[in-house]
Amino acid sequence: MIEIKEFRNVDRDLFSKALEIRKRVFVEEQKVPPELEYDGFENESHHYLLLLNNEPIATARWRKTDEGIKLERFAMLPEFRDKGLGSKLLQRVLNDVSTFGTTVYLHAQIKAVPYYERVGFEKKGDMFIEAGIEHYLMELR
Repeated sequence: MIEIKEFRNVDRDLFSKALEIRKRVFVEEQKVPPELEYDGFENESHHYLLLLNNEPIATARWRKTDEGIKLERFAMLPEFRDKGLGSKLLQRVLNDVSTFGTTVYLHAQIKAVPYYERVGFEKKGDMFIEAGIEHYLMELR
């Protein structure tokens, strides 16, 4: 059974599970320095946790910026990738932010660009390095 929970970081139980996924994916797997992964935007962000049979397997967040709605910190545990589960999480987030009527954007790692293009995002500008990883700015068409 798939369940997606939306929460704020004051829900310490759900937030700690999301942080554990982010730690495994970004800090351990991708070698992102912890001080870059855990930024000052946790309080203002809307967080999500995707559970499969009550097991937390993916997380994401979004927040309002001067440029619109920024989607961030999409992370799925490696053993659950390429099974279509991430699309469910992304669709839920997109549904939730669709009512704002503003630009929806993200910084996509190079390897994720084709995935985001398939769901309607397009690259804007040149490739850039963020946390030592190549990215593109992408906006939802």
